Amino acid sequence: MQQTIIQAIDAIAMQEPDRPAIDVLGQVNTYGELKAASDAIAADLTVRPLAAKAPILVYCDQSFAAIAAFLGCVKAGHAYIPVDTHSPNDRLTMIEAIAEPALVIATAELPVALKTPTMTPAQLAATMADGAAAPVPTLEAGDNFYIIFTSGTTGQPKGVQISLANLQSFVDWMASFDLPEHARVLAQAPFSFDLSVMSLYPALTAGGCLKVLPKSTTADLRQLVLALPKLTVDVWVSTPSFIEMCLLDPTFDAAHHPELRQLYFCGEELTHKTAERLLDRFPAAEVFNTYGPTEATVAVTAVQISREILAQYPRLPIGYAKPDTTLRLIADTAQQEGDRVIGELAIAGPSVSKGYLNRPNKTAAVFTQDRGRQAYRTGDLGYIEDDGLIFYCGRTDFQIKLNGYRIELEEVNHFLNLAPMIRQGVAVPRYNREHKVSALLAYVVPTAADFDAKALTAAIHAHLQGVMMAYMIPSRFEFRDSLPLTQNGKVAIKALIQEVNA
Repeated sequence: MQQTIIQAIDAIAMQEPDRPAIDVLGQVNTYGELKAASDAIAADLTVRPLAAKAPILVYCDQSFAAIAAFLGCVKAGHAYIPVDTHSPNDRLTMIEAIAEPALVIATAELPVALKTPTMTPAQLAATMADGAAAPVPTLEAGDNFYIIFTSGTTGQPKGVQISLANLQSFVDWMASFDLPEHARVLAQAPFSFDLSVMSLYPALTAGGCLKVLPKSTTADLRQLVLALPKLTVDVWVSTPSFIEMCLLDPTFDAAHHPELRQLYFCGEELTHKTAERLLDRFPAAEVFNTYGPTEATVAVTAVQISREILAQYPRLPIGYAKPDTTLRLIADTAQQEGDRVIGELAIAGPSVSKGYLNRPNKTAAVFTQDRGRQAYRTGDLGYIEDDGLIFYCGRTDFQIKLNGYRIELEEVNHFLNLAPMIRQGVAVPRYNREHKVSALLAYVVPTAADFDAKALTAAIHAHLQGVMMAYMIPSRFEFRDSLPLTQNGKVAIKALIQEVNA
């Protein structure tokens, strides 16, 4: 009988209790300590008068205590809802109101008073040290393992329910990538961002060690540059935007990090330029581009980016679907564009969520059944080649019309990021009083540190005129030292749109 995720982690703890499990900037906790702490939390939860299978909100930093709390919740039969300590207060209270959790476990002091009973950081520490034995896990395949809240288009976050079966499908697939034995895996993404799951459970179920880079380090470029030389990882997991920051350090290469063997990217588009720089810096490493929405459990496609792939495709593919999953174009959205049929992608398979917590209308709008399997309408545009290789072409909600022309913002971004004089660029629409797009601007991080803005603008215009339609070229360029990132490590496009339209 196949072990579940919890059973696999606990089995390692019993066989090799002293094996390192979590390393936060040199502070190491073992598998034995992780099992003891999570068992004690689970034992505490089972004697509390909590509704069966009700979710538990975990207000957390990127710490050992947070991971122990996650596992403790699951061992006690409750899904956990990770909410990062860097979240705005109103987001925390909105999630509480929507999720109606049975309990809040806080690994750090709460910034606002919540209505829900709370286990404080001091109480959590005392509980973890208690040494109580865990109950027999009661979570079944269809029960929620975790619930991650994503941003909603109306400001109301949506809680994506991921079951044990959903997560098991993802972890089993990741195991097929031949991760190094007892891999040291980068855990940089906040635990409230589902990219973190690509590090957490593939590593812990295989006896690996999570090498945590907390937000306090990654948010400060100076601190990050100091931390990178000390970071020893076999497997890298991050957004493309985060590794772009790391590539600013000239010593971030194979000569200084010879142990780095695999790099996985998800959460946003991996550009051709970034992938090329990575293969130049780490020629022996495997670089994987992956794709997937939170609603389908982290990622559902992958492809290794080789020199051959780079030579063949100016815009990189997002990969082939994992074996138990199907991606297809929604029929009424498919349109012939040149020699390709492009449409909205739908995902069907065992890793697709049952829907949004306590949001039946939102669930009904995008979740359905496809030939007896749970399916999700992504809102992402793409096309699929005859051999099954899938390409991403932007968001349905990132389309604009300017002077009568339909423009994909992410297509403009693609050409901006191919320009040799641009290190990173993003296109942003400006709206008029009638809420129609009146102009297209671009925020650009130049390749060169010293530049003349007028001459650089002319050079960018000249380059773009040779590769894209004139109506797609931004009318103005704003030059920056860096682009703002969201707390999940993605380019903060919405913040830039607000800035332009303030």
